[in-house]
Amino acid sequence: MLFLTFIDDLAKVLQRYGITVRLFADDVKVYLEITGHEDVARLQMALDVITTWANEWQLTVSVSKCNLLTVGPFCFETDYHINGTQLPKCVTCRDLGVTITSDLSPTQHIHDVVKYSKLCESMTPSTRSSEGDSD
Repeated sequence: MLFLTFIDDLAKVLQRYGITVRLFADDVKVYLEITGHEDVARLQMALDVITTWANEWQLTVSVSKCNLLTVGPFCFETDYHINGTQLPKCVTCRDLGVTITSDLSPTQHIHDVVKYSKLCESMTPSTRSSEGDSD
């Protein structure tokens, strides 16, 4: 419960800067519509705020679990960093079991669900009775 108080504080700080924040357990997602160079700077500032907040609470940001997904038309070619480490850019990412693509198409998610379903089915023992068996 104490951690929820800490993480809620981070969300409030980021919202003061006009950053949309979504929290789930210990995951933080930040969203910002980039319409100009000011927004690019604001997003980097939000990442810096997250780093500062984590340092103040003696927490670490798992940069290896972070990525950047651009949704919609790509306008600004820039790199974003956390603790000096460049965030990898991706065209798809998984969030709470849902595959999200940069064009918001459901195709990749459907493909992933079908693939996983077939894998589970192949690992599940068959419960069908053989032909000709009767009770």
